[in-house]
Amino acid sequence: MISNMARVSSDAKLEEGVIVEAFSTIYEDVVIGANTKIHPNVTIYPGTRIGSDCEVFPGAVIGVIPQDLKFDGEYTTVEIGNNTKIRECVTIHRGTKDKLKTSIGDNCLLMTYVHVAHDCQIGNNVILASYVGLSGHVIIDDFAILEGKVAAQQFAHIGAHTFVGGASLIRKDIPPFIKAAREPLTFAGVNSVGLRRRGYSDDEVREIEDVYRMLYVQNNNISKGVQAIKEHLPASNIRDLILEFVESSDKGVIRGMI
Repeated sequence: MISNMARVSSDAKLEEGVIVEAFSTIYEDVVIGANTKIHPNVTIYPGTRIGSDCEVFPGAVIGVIPQDLKFDGEYTTVEIGNNTKIRECVTIHRGTKDKLKTSIGDNCLLMTYVHVAHDCQIGNNVILASYVGLSGHVIIDDFAILEGKVAAQQFAHIGAHTFVGGASLIRKDIPPFIKAAREPLTFAGVNSVGLRRRGYSDDEVREIEDVYRMLYVQNNNISKGVQAIKEHLPASNIRDLILEFVESSDKGVIRGMI
């Protein structure tokens, strides 16, 4: 159902069951999946792809060109998965020649006034609370939760199943499975509650705790911690995933407890 007070380009593709309410504007070269609802006063620019069963609330602006002086008009997109909620006044910008797209996965929730800049890559089941600001090229892996007013520096990488405390400033990468808080941002323990809620066993949680105890608590720098993990903890999918994240970090990872 499209309100007669909405403006929808004839070159936009809206699948079955899409609702567009009054005073929303949908430009050409937009694709919106089945049963997605667009509330009043939403603006969706060319190059936007939104999946099925999504909901976009008033004041959201999606697919506008990036705030990047290097952008030269190249064709880029915003791609949003299925069952994702975009709340009031969220802004999501198109990609640049770096990634050619800004992407957000399935089952995500972006609360009020979140900003997602160009070339960000957000996984599935991610929650960004109100006023989170992501600079360009930020990567957020599945099931991460960022509390309100978190600000992430460009090119930051936030690992899966992380929990970042409110009003934090992310200047370095955050490895998977942990909580991060304080200023400057530091390791604040393993996200054990969130992991158990998502089906991780007690043994898996203990293994994660063992890795981070050796990385952050028993050693006074990251390189010594990595070496100790390799020498004293047996190889496993969890251990190796954490090590790969830490060792591949260009920015370096956050520090341990002070």
